Amino acid sequence: MGGTELVRQCSSSANLVTIVILSRGKCGLSKCVTRYLVGKAAADLLVVISDPLMKWTARIYFPRSFLRITPVCRLGEWLVAASTATSVWLTVAFTVDRFVAICCEKLKTKYCTERTAAVVIGTVSVLSCLETVPWGFVYGAGEIIDGVPWDCVMTPSFTNSPSWSAFEVFHRILVPCFPFCLMLLFNILTVRRILAASRARRGLRGQKSGENDKDREMENRRKSIVLLFIITGSFILLWGTTVVFSIYRRISMSFVYSVTDPRYITDQASGMLQILSSCTNTCIYALTQSKFREELKNAVKYPLNQILKLRKR
Repeated sequence: MGGTELVRQCSSSANLVTIVILSRGKCGLSKCVTRYLVGKAAADLLVVISDPLMKWTARIYFPRSFLRITPVCRLGEWLVAASTATSVWLTVAFTVDRFVAICCEKLKTKYCTERTAAVVIGTVSVLSCLETVPWGFVYGAGEIIDGVPWDCVMTPSFTNSPSWSAFEVFHRILVPCFPFCLMLLFNILTVRRILAASRARRGLRGQKSGENDKDREMENRRKSIVLLFIITGSFILLWGTTVVFSIYRRISMSFVYSVTDPRYITDQASGMLQILSSCTNTCIYALTQSKFREELKNAVKYPLNQILKLRKR
């Protein structure tokens, strides 16, 4: 539990800092890109706030707080699912936006705009919230005290019903299997376009000057390829355990384990990795920008500078 809580705290800090810095608009990014990054960071922040606050913190430290009342607990479960789905699909939306910006010159001026980004972010958020509504009904009351339902436990219908099995399979395909396929497809097309443009540029430079000096444009394209593969690879690694374990759980019909059961450890580890995915993409996208790093340094130095000024007085 300690490792999971540490991951959640780091994820919260990373996304909060990212939102603040990007919202200042001093990172040299277009307004369109900034919109996507801030939107995704906000969804990721909601994941890491709702998960520990409404599930773990309330369960461990405040077992009889209003957060443990079954309707509120259900709301928390739905909020985690909705924000996670929003985060995943915003990653896809940003991947599509970068594909259009690099590979579709005619469509670029109409699609890669701040207004389009806002519409896409809003649409993805609404659809994700609607698709995950059933997760709020997976859980029932663990006990009833003075007529008040407390805690959330999986209902027998979820473990036994073919309808719930079909929904879980559908949800796992929709998040994250299908998004991963889309990201992989658009990344391959983007990388192919970058490589083709790089070969053409290298040939033109060779014919023009015959020099072997470093081409800054080609260096930026090489970094773009590395960035795309890192994003896709991290998505597979961090979501893979969750997907595989959910399939195993459904096939074996094993939903409840003791704390010493290896399956419980696997379940907790998969959750930790999934939470970790809520901060990696934002960090990968943003920290590759030198101006973002500069703004981050300034943010760290600011309170120190203020303390030094106060001491000099």
